[in-house]
Amino acid sequence: MSGLIKAKKMTVGFKQSFKAVEKGIAHLVYVARDAEEKMRHSILEMCQMRGIPVEEVDTMANLGRASGIQVGTAVVAIIEPEE
Repeated sequence: MSGLIKAKKMTVGFKQSFKAVEKGIAHLVYVARDAEEKMRHSILEMCQMRGIPVEEVDTMANLGRASGIQVGTAVVAIIEPEE
């Protein structure tokens, strides 16, 4: 998850991240393994269709902390990676 911590720009949460993947502006997507299966399936399918790599994270709580928020999140998309 080091790329997440160093990212210049990211979207946090399922809806915003899904939109970024749909638009083709996401470079990498992180998905929590304990997220709702319906969400996981739809974001993983969209990433596969768009050719966007996915990294899985153990828990939503860990993904939230790594992205700088105080609550858990199911999905985070990197829009601008580190330089």
